[in-house]
Amino acid sequence: MSRAPLVADGERPREGGADRPVTEVAVGVLLQHDGSFLLTSRPAGKVYAGYWEFPGGKLETGESVVQALQRELHEELGIEAVQIQPWKSELVDYPHALVRLNFCKVLAWHGELQMREGQSFAWQQLPVAVVPVLPGTVPVLQWLAQERGFAGPTHPVAPAP
Repeated sequence: MSRAPLVADGERPREGGADRPVTEVAVGVLLQHDGSFLLTSRPAGKVYAGYWEFPGGKLETGESVVQALQRELHEELGIEAVQIQPWKSELVDYPHALVRLNFCKVLAWHGELQMREGQSFAWQQLPVAVVPVLPGTVPVLQWLAQERGFAGPTHPVAPAP
């Protein structure tokens, strides 16, 4: 039995209705040796612009999650991911799309970070200091907290707009 999707902004209507297709997305949780992880802001002009998330993007036809993540990290951040560990997935029902976020831990990469889409980046520890956090990012913060035995809140709650 599959779990119900995480519903983001449940008071807003769903574009495309109840039968909309699932969009597959590869997401990278870049981890440094000190346990910090990378969050990036969504660029201006995109849905949820300014919200913080883990980097990644949609799978293209014929791509595996790992292949899509390697491509997206190169396109968005200018790095070559060389050690990717598929981790967990989460179905998220956003007002604009139904997405399956396929999270991978990225344990090694080559190159320096380049914010190629004009986004910001921040290396974070728990609890994260950046707000607002994209709803699909919250489960990952909770998973990291469980793995690390972190008992406090994982992120500040952003005030309602």
